[in-house]
Amino acid sequence: MAGDEEALKGLLADTFLFRGVPEEAVEAALSDRRTIRQRAEKGDVIYDPRHFQRCLGVVLEGAVQVNKGTLIMSVLRQGDLFGAAALFHQRPDYATTLTARSRCRLLLFPQPLIEEWMERWPRVGRNYVTYLSQRIWFLSGKIDALTAGTAGRKLAQYLLAHEEDGGVELDCSVTGLAGRLGVSRASLYRALDDLQAQGAISHRGRTIGILDQKILEDL
Repeated sequence: MAGDEEALKGLLADTFLFRGVPEEAVEAALSDRRTIRQRAEKGDVIYDPRHFQRCLGVVLEGAVQVNKGTLIMSVLRQGDLFGAAALFHQRPDYATTLTARSRCRLLLFPQPLIEEWMERWPRVGRNYVTYLSQRIWFLSGKIDALTAGTAGRKLAQYLLAHEEDGGVELDCSVTGLAGRLGVSRASLYRALDDLQAQGAISHRGRTIGILDQKILEDL
């Protein structure tokens, strides 16, 4: 339907890859016969180390969980990109496993399309490089959190890396966060209580407010 296509065009234009790019680029992305429109049901594996496509993907609807082994790296939602690790190399494997956490709609752009867009609209190339740079910082933060040592230090590192507008809105339970940080649930609760007692954070449900960033940095 025309209305659906217009909504899809607006969503795609707002993704990181197409920001600041002429509208004709978005229209070309949607009309090109090589663009793949895909659906996934809850629990479906979209990419894994042995089964993937050399495509850059966009989540149009739903949520996609990214795992490295048993570690949850992130949860992708509407407008988020995935699949960059499948492009511009000849490795036979993919770096992570992507699983649909709910019913999903996805767009997949094969590498030749990305290359053509970069040549035709240089802003696409700059956006792509910026996206990769941000992913490097994100992964560096993950490594820091995992190697930080005590539960308190790991939690502080995680909060500093994920802070937005004075706090962190968890996309998982405290138990799930404990798994990400590689600490026990009890240790994480103690760390939360300690940081609250020091006045560094407030904690209610999945919302953690950062009240004193310096305390976290000192950890």
